[in-house]
Amino acid sequence: MDTKDVLYRLRKEKGLSQEELAEKLFVTRQAVSRWETGETTPHVETLKQLSQLFDVSINTLLGAPRQLICQCCGMPLEDAAMIREPDGAFNEEYCKWCYADGEFRYTSPEELIDFCAGHLASEQWPAAQVRAHMEAVLPLLKHWKK
Repeated sequence: MDTKDVLYRLRKEKGLSQEELAEKLFVTRQAVSRWETGETTPHVETLKQLSQLFDVSINTLLGAPRQLICQCCGMPLEDAAMIREPDGAFNEEYCKWCYADGEFRYTSPEELIDFCAGHLASEQWPAAQVRAHMEAVLPLLKHWKK
């Protein structure tokens, strides 16, 4: 989905007119209209405001141009799994299960692997496969790179 479509959908879901959204962001109604027609894209600071107003990540506002994954566990990062920084911005690097209040939950890859093997294992994906997958993925992630 393009940014223009995302902005239009989110504005409509909030029940806001273009004029009302413009007032909240201190821009003109014409600016909102240009975003929604795809003529222009909001500036970075405006994207931050939109992110907070609509409670979605900037990545979502931009039409999710890249698949975000937690740089600790490798889980896909959807808005609901993301954490917020003290300023209210989404942290697009770590999920809420690995990182909160400025601290990481897991102190070693082994601790994380043990947790995941115990909670993700199923008939279709036995614990040994979960372990093998995690052992292959974790060293590639920012948090565990040596």
